[in-house]
Amino acid sequence: MSTAESATAINRNQVDLLDFIDWSGVECLNQSSSHPLPNALKQGYREDEGLNLESDADEQLLIYIPFTQVIKLHSIVVMGSEEDGPKTVKLFANREHMGFSNVSDFPPSDTVVLSQDNLKGKPVVVKYVKFQNVRSLTIFIEDNQSGLEITKVQKIALYGSTYGGNDGHEGVEED
Repeated sequence: MSTAESATAINRNQVDLLDFIDWSGVECLNQSSSHPLPNALKQGYREDEGLNLESDADEQLLIYIPFTQVIKLHSIVVMGSEEDGPKTVKLFANREHMGFSNVSDFPPSDTVVLSQDNLKGKPVVVKYVKFQNVRSLTIFIEDNQSGLEITKVQKIALYGSTYGGNDGHEGVEED
């Protein structure tokens, strides 16, 4: 088991945080109604290269992801093409009710400029110290690789961990 784990870029007991997303609260501003966020974020959909999240009126996307419990974010995968895939991605921990009008009023917890390797699936390790007690994550995709009007995101995956040994089953009763 440890050999397979060490072969990946995801280490230190990081898990895919998909199971800890509170789907009822997830929002995406400026998404195309025919190419919505679940195409890039949900299991099964995000593995299908034919499905994308696409921006609508312009190239920007603002994604809000609440979690069912407090998490620590370690890294993020954002995949897309080398033309219309995301370029500048700003991450905000625990910042609710952001819109395009006020997103620039707050300093991001981290800013990432995606490389071609990142767009193909290489994880971006975030400033771990800024993402320790995360109840929600806002992802602001500011622009894309070629300055095109539409940004397309093929996959978004979040990796990290939850707190404690005994509280791992928190929230199970609610299902």
